[in-house]
Amino acid sequence: MSAGAPYPLGATWDGRGTNFALFSANSTKVTLCLFDRSGKRETERIVLPERTDDVWHVYLPQVTPGQLYGYRVDGPYEPNAGHRFNAHKLLIDPYSKQLAGPFSWTDAHFGYRTGAKQQDLAIDRRDNARNMYKSVVVDVAHTWRASARPQTRWEDTVIYEAHVKGLTQQHPDVPPELRGTFRGLSAPGMIAHLRKIGVTAIELLPIHSFLDDRHLLDKGLKNYWGYNTLSFFTPEPRYAKGDEIAAMRATVAALHDAGIEVILDVVYNHTCEGNHMGPTLCYRGIDNASYYWLMPDEPRYYDDFTGTGNSLKLAHPRVLQMVMDSLRHWVEAYHVDGFRFDLASTLGRGPAFDRNGPFFAAVRQDPVLANVKMIAEPWDIGAGGYQVGGFPNGWSEWNDVYRKTLRRFWRGDGGIIGDLAHALTASAAQFQHDGRGPRASINHVTVHDGFTLADLYSYEHKHNEANGEDNRDGSDDNVSTNCGVEGPTDDPEILKRRRQLRRNQIACLYLAQGIPLLLAGDEVGNSQNGNNNAYCQDDEIGWTDWSKLGSDDDLSEFVRTLSKLRGRFPQIAADHWLQGKREDGSYDIKWLRPSGEEMSEEDWHFPDGRFIAYVLGARDDASEPMLVVINGAATDVEFTFPEWPGAPKWQNLLDTGNGEPQSVLGDTGSPWTSQPSSILVFAGRP
Repeated sequence: MSAGAPYPLGATWDGRGTNFALFSANSTKVTLCLFDRSGKRETERIVLPERTDDVWHVYLPQVTPGQLYGYRVDGPYEPNAGHRFNAHKLLIDPYSKQLAGPFSWTDAHFGYRTGAKQQDLAIDRRDNARNMYKSVVVDVAHTWRASARPQTRWEDTVIYEAHVKGLTQQHPDVPPELRGTFRGLSAPGMIAHLRKIGVTAIELLPIHSFLDDRHLLDKGLKNYWGYNTLSFFTPEPRYAKGDEIAAMRATVAALHDAGIEVILDVVYNHTCEGNHMGPTLCYRGIDNASYYWLMPDEPRYYDDFTGTGNSLKLAHPRVLQMVMDSLRHWVEAYHVDGFRFDLASTLGRGPAFDRNGPFFAAVRQDPVLANVKMIAEPWDIGAGGYQVGGFPNGWSEWNDVYRKTLRRFWRGDGGIIGDLAHALTASAAQFQHDGRGPRASINHVTVHDGFTLADLYSYEHKHNEANGEDNRDGSDDNVSTNCGVEGPTDDPEILKRRRQLRRNQIACLYLAQGIPLLLAGDEVGNSQNGNNNAYCQDDEIGWTDWSKLGSDDDLSEFVRTLSKLRGRFPQIAADHWLQGKREDGSYDIKWLRPSGEEMSEEDWHFPDGRFIAYVLGARDDASEPMLVVINGAATDVEFTFPEWPGAPKWQNLLDTGNGEPQSVLGDTGSPWTSQPSSILVFAGRP
């Protein structure tokens, strides 16, 4: 044994031994505990002998990969001062690269005596090691076979949001032994489907190791989505049969071979340790006052910007370091291509949100992250937390302005054609600043939280009874319509109406400026039976239902057509903002009346207006102008083909009303009828 080094943090195998380094500023002693391979027997305790810049460290020459370990950290147990050290609790390493289980809930995981009158002020002296995860020493070196990362241009990106288990658990073309696992994502049948519908990036719900909440297990439920992170460096073991590290790497490589990028949904805003009455598993016991935002006047309690009980304090340099090291780890060790940051406003708090704060500055200068896609969920529940459009240049954001507007329009709300035009052109009012382009807008209508697209047009009210909270959880603001019947129906007219509305929303998503994000299963009519908060449904409610493949509800071919349109018309995926009429008198976009003439200011304020049309001008001599006609009215609307330089004829390419385009050409100045609640797309032809 020797003193070792304070960097890198975590357990680092160098080929001869392992260096252990743990940050803890307010502790008085740190003890490393080694376990046998079963994790049941503690074999040795070693007090870390050195402390450098608040990092405790030691080097052990006899420790090799596969060694199980944990920490016990001494210090004051003074919740009223923000300190919750309890050396009776075995803690995982925040820098764990792999965890060994199993983990099982017990009152011993809590730093205080559960049920005591003093609540969290009374220290608990029970040892939790028997039921606690153990960290594992890992050799992170890996030789990747020749496999180039896709490096898809931002503007050509089409994102598909999916859950590892949910996507594959019921897919007929995924072998049964691979369903619900990382490797299931790269099954040939799964990849074939993604390529068919033009997906360039799969965005995975959290795969960092997470815990099932105790209260959910008590109700026979699980934390299905995974927004309950325990370890930021380890892949979740439940998604692999065997070595989860090897499975994750093989999956990324196979998806890359298919030209599909991998984006991880990451939860750096909070941890699974909850509020002051939560368990002590890692960060709370290592240095509670450093890792978490505490109430300034009452540090016993947490400043909760996330609604989960706690908020990680990235304003602290060591917490920021951990997050940055985690991001680099996933890029370097797993070759992931991007990150979607859950409740990203919390990451910029100090405690107010600052778009130029330490986290954003660190990301901006990091060479490892330079070509990585960064996507923010631009809000949290704290004061000033809603920050759509407020993130720095280089970031893209989930655009709920698009979501709300498109839901309102296709529900039948009138008088919002100006809002619709704004949403379809990447919401410039929010994003056109500081050098940001249209790709800053991640357009979506549905995502994991909320109704699926099928449910958006089958239910007007949430039906979350299965969650065990008397239907109180989940949003009541769904901006949905059931088309006449709540839930399932055999009425052919209602079913037809629902399918058409689904086609309309997907068509707008793919035709709009910005980046489209499609929720997994929306293309095949997946339903959650009206549950708009399936976070705890690790069952048929939460899993993607593929049973409608090949039926009238399967819109996969329709999505494939839209994907091809995005490729045919490069002006959809523009890297610059549309101007309208240019200085030379030409147009990159021209908004039209039904008469084919340019809209006036008065037209934008037409009472209850539900019709809009526009032409996207050709980007160059090799491309074509594209005419889009959107009729949200309940009646037919006749329109006239506009005059356009070099395009005396217009060829129909898409008709969401008929399902199939009409293989005819329309002449400039001639009429055409758009059906109620439909979208038409035409190519200008010479």
